[in-house]
Amino acid sequence: MDVLDLARLQFALTGSIHFLFVVLTLGLAPLVAIMHTRWVRSGNPLHEHLTRFWGQIYVINYALGIVTGLVMEFQFGLSWGGLSHYAGDVFGAPLAMETLIAFFLESTFLGLWIFGWHRLRKGLHLACIWIVTLTAYGSAFYIMVANSFLQNPVGSVVDGDHLRLTDFGALLTNKMLVLSFPHVIGAGLTAGGFVVMGASAYQLFRRTAHVEFFTRSLRTGVVVSAIGVLLAVGTGYAQFGVIQEGKFDGGNVGAAVGLGFMTLIGELLQLVVPFLALPVIYWLPRWRWTHPILMIMTPLPFLAAVFGWMAREIGRQPWMIWERLTVADAMSPGLTSGMVTASLIGFTAVLGLLAVVDYVLIARVVRRGPGDLALGAWPHTTAAAPARRSDMELEV
Repeated sequence: MDVLDLARLQFALTGSIHFLFVVLTLGLAPLVAIMHTRWVRSGNPLHEHLTRFWGQIYVINYALGIVTGLVMEFQFGLSWGGLSHYAGDVFGAPLAMETLIAFFLESTFLGLWIFGWHRLRKGLHLACIWIVTLTAYGSAFYIMVANSFLQNPVGSVVDGDHLRLTDFGALLTNKMLVLSFPHVIGAGLTAGGFVVMGASAYQLFRRTAHVEFFTRSLRTGVVVSAIGVLLAVGTGYAQFGVIQEGKFDGGNVGAAVGLGFMTLIGELLQLVVPFLALPVIYWLPRWRWTHPILMIMTPLPFLAAVFGWMAREIGRQPWMIWERLTVADAMSPGLTSGMVTASLIGFTAVLGLLAVVDYVLIARVVRRGPGDLALGAWPHTTAAAPARRSDMELEV
């Protein structure tokens, strides 16, 4: 492989792995916020335990996903210096906004939510997780603003050897953004719902003692998945109306494969999941024969998300910025095959390890169940802690 292909492969692998963390974050954040809201409004300890259990899984995924995001940022400087030089004045603006939102606002309020249990007032504590959710979606929005600019470079003019930003509002109303952002939201809700659904099915199949806990979780996961599937599939098909002419022409095999598999999985989910959200949902937790099927289906939204990303990015080749900058011209000068190969192996190994660690930690929490959770546990110095935890476990 030449230097260009190695650099493209590196970004594809790291981008795909990072996106797995992103879709789960976007799916679990609103679920945890809704569960927390139910607890604050009802005072039911079961809702508190639901919030803590799924919140702990969310925190694990978020913490490891942040590290994979940092690797993505490094690559713009390492491999794609030509893109930074030519379009940095435009492309860098939404990326800077995303960094401010994700690494400052989102992480700050997530820290307040994690360490605010039994310290903040309930209303303030609830506000923290809703701010985390809104900033997570704000972060995704600005990432899609930047990516949509690559697909359709609006709001800029050529000024010498680089692009100059002339209309930031045009970036925010880009026709490639209007449908792609809700499509990503739908993909996230589907992925989050499937994880909740699959984990709950696993516990119910094992005949867990926490039947009510995982019955409610399973039903919640099915409903959220149904909403996510309909949103993702609907906006996905609608995007064909705004795609530039000729984008998927030229025998682009990678884009065709990604688009084909994404469509196949999307159609399957569209047929199955909304059906589960009908009155069947009330009997689903009791139908033990369905639980292995739900567990097997858990990875499907993640596969669809990666295939969709492949279609979106590979379909733009050979352009890095559509009809403005080629991928070859976007590369950093002076790169050698050895340099790119070394960073490819290093980045892929680190991100692959993080993905495995993420899966292992989440699987461990799921297997252990809601009996003993670190998130939201009463401090050992609190005299009322033992009695409070006993009450909660009895309710569950």
